[in-house]
Order: sequence, then structure tokens, then C-alpha cells
Amino acid sequence: MSRSRIVAGVALIAVFVAAGIGYLGWRVATTQQAAAQTGIQLDRSGTMLYVEPGSNRVRQAPISGGSGGGDGGGAVGAGPICQRVYASGGTMACLRATAVPMASEVDLSDSTGKVLKTLQLWGNPSRVRVSPSGHLAAWTVFRSGDSYMMAGAFSTTAGIYDLRSGTHYGSLEDFTTYVDGKPYRSADVNYWGVTFAADDVTFYATMASKGKTWLMRGDLQSRRLTAVRENVECPSLSPDGTRIAYKFREGKTWRLHVLTLASQADIALSETSQVDDQPAWFDGMVAYGKQDGGQSGVFVVPADGSGQPRKLVAGSSPAAW
Repeated sequence: MSRSRIVAGVALIAVFVAAGIGYLGWRVATTQQAAAQTGIQLDRSGTMLYVEPGSNRVRQAPISGGSGGGDGGGAVGAGPICQRVYASGGTMACLRATAVPMASEVDLSDSTGKVLKTLQLWGNPSRVRVSPSGHLAAWTVFRSGDSYMMAGAFSTTAGIYDLRSGTHYGSLEDFTTYVDGKPYRSADVNYWGVTFAADDVTFYATMASKGKTWLMRGDLQSRRLTAVRENVECPSLSPDGTRIAYKFREGKTWRLHVLTLASQADIALSETSQVDDQPAWFDGMVAYGKQDGGQSGVFVVPADGSGQPRKLVAGSSPAAW
């Protein structure tokens, strides 16, 4: 073996060892910080969780808070560092990048802040959700160098974990898929943006393939996914299970829409700006993050297409509690 190859090999090993040491140190620090944090109260009704700009710290504030100035006024607590956060049923999911390149992890915590499970993931943080019962958690990560602003030029991994049984459902790409009543298989399939129904069996997600996207209805028992409608991205199921808030692609941008599942009636919301987010439901309103003057902001808009968007706080990744 040449001297240059030996040197290169040693250097590569050193990089991985350094990354591993860095990750361990980072993990200890974040674990200690999370254990010491008591500001987030998942039993506080009428509040929302969101990620604070700059610090990426989870904050909690009244849903009615914020005077529109986006200064985070009225915040009532602060939690761990996350890129994406969601909470439901007494469980909080915190998705964040780690110190290792192209790696993420999701912490699943109870209402006291105790971490119940940490899952290691390959990819950059994108989306996270918890089922209404708090028993199921789902995530989406981007894989190496991916961008979904170019049709067909990105790759994502979406997975689901059951806190009760410890079942890891793996990637949704391993599920059986049906489009137009026929089995669908393609090497370029991608899934993202999981949202759960109240039965802990049914869920929805986006599937993309060959330049198209579909709203997929999933069944955890049969591990089957069935196409419901085209051009639906980042779905969010309403608390009563009757409507889906989602991103509708118009050219190279997205606009928020709401789909009624039974009638398939579809309306565009009054937010006309580009929104690249998985929305959340806030008591008949749809909440979402978008860029506002160079900074991310959390906004709400009526789900029936009326009214005007209203800014709550500076931040991203809103979740009602």
C-alpha cells in the first residue's frame, strides 16, 4: 500500500473519531440541558409550541399571544433545542441535527420533559409529528444534498415509531403502495409529511414519483398506502379527522389549501405568500411558518378561506397544545 493511501486512511479515521467524540460531547450537553429544563408544560391548554429563531430553542406561548409584532411576547416557557417540534397526547417530539454530518435524532419526551426514547436518523431534519394519543411519532429527513425545489431532484425518508410497543415501522418506502387501484412501484418514490388520525392506525403522507405528488392514506396494520388525490404536499389532518390542510404547488411555489375528505371540496386559504411548511391546526385556524422580512414567523389564517393571515410570534414549527 502506498504511503499516500496510508496517510489518507489515517486522516479519514481521525475525522470519524473526531466526529464521534464531538457528537458524544454534544449529546451529553444537550441531554443535561433537556433534563434540567422545566419551562415547557404539556398540560397547559390554549398554548402553542414553536422554535425560536437563532437559538432553535423550543418556546411555549399563548395561541392568542403575539400582537403581530413577532417579538415572542407572552412566552411562558422554554424547552430543548430542536429544528422541528410537535406535541400531542402528552408526548413531545424534538427533531434536530446532530454534530455528525448528515445525521439527525428525534427525542420523544413525556409531559414532565423526561426523554422516553431517542431515535438516530440519517439525514437532515424536515418534519415531525405526534399522533393525538401521543403513542405514535413520525419524522421526515432529507438525504444528502437534496432539494425539493426542483421536481424529481430530492430524496426523503419518513418513518413511524410506536412508543407503546416499541415497533419501528421503518421507512414508508417499505409499505405496499397503490395508485388508481393498482400496485405502484418505482425507484424514485419519496415520502414526507406524516399526519395521524385518532385511531392510531390511519395516517396520511405525501408520496412523490415521476414529477407527481399524491396524498396517501396509510394503514399501520396492513402496512398499505393508497393514493387519495394528486398535488397534495405536507398534509395536516384536522382534529375531527374531516379535513386536510396542505401545500398546493402552483408552478415553483406553494399555497396553503384545505381539502374536505368526504366531498373532496378544496379551497385556497387567504395566505397568498409562498409557504414551505407542514401546517398545524389551531381551533379552526391553520398555523404555519413562513419567511417574514428575512426572519421566520408563525402565522395563523382561517381554515375556511376567509379573513387575513395574522402573525403570532417570530419562530417556526408551530404546534397547538
